[in-house]
Amino acid sequence: MAFAAARPAVSQKFLPKTIGFQGDPEYSSQELMEAAGLRKGEILSNDSVNNVAQKLMSTGMFDGVSFKFDGQDLVFYLIPASQLFPAKFENLPFPAGEDVGTNLHNQIPLYHGKVPATGGLMNDVTQDLEKMLAAKGIQATVTGIVSGNLGSLKPTAMTYSVTSPPVTVKVVGVEGVSPTYQSKVQAILTDASKNPFDLDTSADSLERAVGLFYEDQGYAAAKVQAVRSGEAALTAGSISVPFTVNVQEGRLYKLTGVQVPAGAPIAQADVNKLLEKPNGENQGVRLRGVWEQIAGSYKAKGYLDCKVTPVPQFDDAAGTVSYSVNVVPGPVYHLGFVKFDNMSEATRMLLMRYWQMMPGDVFNQSYVNMFVLKARGQDRTLAQTLNGTHIKNIETEDLVNHTVNLVIRLDDSPPAATAAR
Repeated sequence: MAFAAARPAVSQKFLPKTIGFQGDPEYSSQELMEAAGLRKGEILSNDSVNNVAQKLMSTGMFDGVSFKFDGQDLVFYLIPASQLFPAKFENLPFPAGEDVGTNLHNQIPLYHGKVPATGGLMNDVTQDLEKMLAAKGIQATVTGIVSGNLGSLKPTAMTYSVTSPPVTVKVVGVEGVSPTYQSKVQAILTDASKNPFDLDTSADSLERAVGLFYEDQGYAAAKVQAVRSGEAALTAGSISVPFTVNVQEGRLYKLTGVQVPAGAPIAQADVNKLLEKPNGENQGVRLRGVWEQIAGSYKAKGYLDCKVTPVPQFDDAAGTVSYSVNVVPGPVYHLGFVKFDNMSEATRMLLMRYWQMMPGDVFNQSYVNMFVLKARGQDRTLAQTLNGTHIKNIETEDLVNHTVNLVIRLDDSPPAATAAR
């Protein structure tokens, strides 16, 4: 709340010699003066100074604002807000390279990339984003929502996005594709363009869709680049964001092998077997299966954050490619708790009878994925009870303590009369 630590009489007018701010070094005096609507040389009163304090409080950037006037100097004492969120811009169709943050700061002095969950500044950002789009001829509704990382229940950002009209991707040009593949690449891009536009992921999605196609054909060194091409436009009830896709196809390579890293929890022989050509699967599909199996072998040991990076070695003279694999395992996760939800007490007890992973044990994702299927195979009653139902595993990761809380939920059964423990 705002209050005056020392103040003149209510009716008294005064001209402070200096105006200062203490308690939050994040902001300059000039920024705070602008945000408060103060001007040097302005004659003030107790009411007007209280209004200034309230105006600063209403931004949501402070948990407390007080002031003191000693007859010469007016000082505002600020308590920074205990919780501010980094601003993220999800699908805002601004031109590539435009510094949205700087533009916002020019309009909102206290905007330094973070906003409160509620309050004036959070709303100011929304309104200014709408005005910035309107200046480009795009009338849109922008909404700010507190969001969190996947698997975390804690809010981590304020995500601003256009909620109306829809923002879509439009591929306006494709370069570097040989005549043999033009129709297929165009069909792939047409399908990929159906995904909503996202400031961070749309270019990568286009590149990945085309890149996977070339991998499947054996073009292991193909390069694909999707770049913004021109400004977004409002047409036919949606905002379309234009992209150009450039392809460097390279040459065909024959796969000769994948070498797993020393100490990997998957045997080289198992990887070699995966690389055999079953049922006519092409080279790209087999390789992706290998990367998934390698990652899965680490996740079965609790390394849920493991990063698997294939490193190709090309032999242009022979027209072959082989791969080594870099793996960054990350921390080991353990089971926090397991809960069987939305099922009868009898079904819950049967599943618990077969459940073997206890709280504190290394979290084995493969075990979780296969548990219900194996339990049904071991118990005829379970097989009959779960016939025609769908089991959903809900994993919530604690990224700080590296634990996983697991809920195994029976989606297609009525809620149980007895709450699952």
